[in-house]
Amino acid sequence: MASRFELKKSKNDKFVFNLLADNGKVILTSELYDSKASALNGIESVKKNAPDDGRYGRLSAKDGSPYYTLKAGNGQVIGQSQMFSGEKARDDGIESVKSNAPGAVTDDQTA
Repeated sequence: MASRFELKKSKNDKFVFNLLADNGKVILTSELYDSKASALNGIESVKKNAPDDGRYGRLSAKDGSPYYTLKAGNGQVIGQSQMFSGEKARDDGIESVKSNAPGAVTDDQTA
């Protein structure tokens, strides 16, 4: 299975996307967008910014669980990971986004 962005509509009529790796696991989740066009722009921004290591924030939650964010050139967070068991798992997740995002297709599930 190829990597892909799944674009969905949330319960409150906003739009959200997940980046899935080629193994089907979610490796990045977007913020909520008011319009489909904005969400599609967000996908393009992830594709553009994903290869740049400097765009990733390597963070820890209050309980110490590592996670990452991906930021656009303007500093706005365009995606976030789930929590990981350790820093190596988090760093592997970042590498997965870097390799999967640029060529991922968009699976529009909003229709």
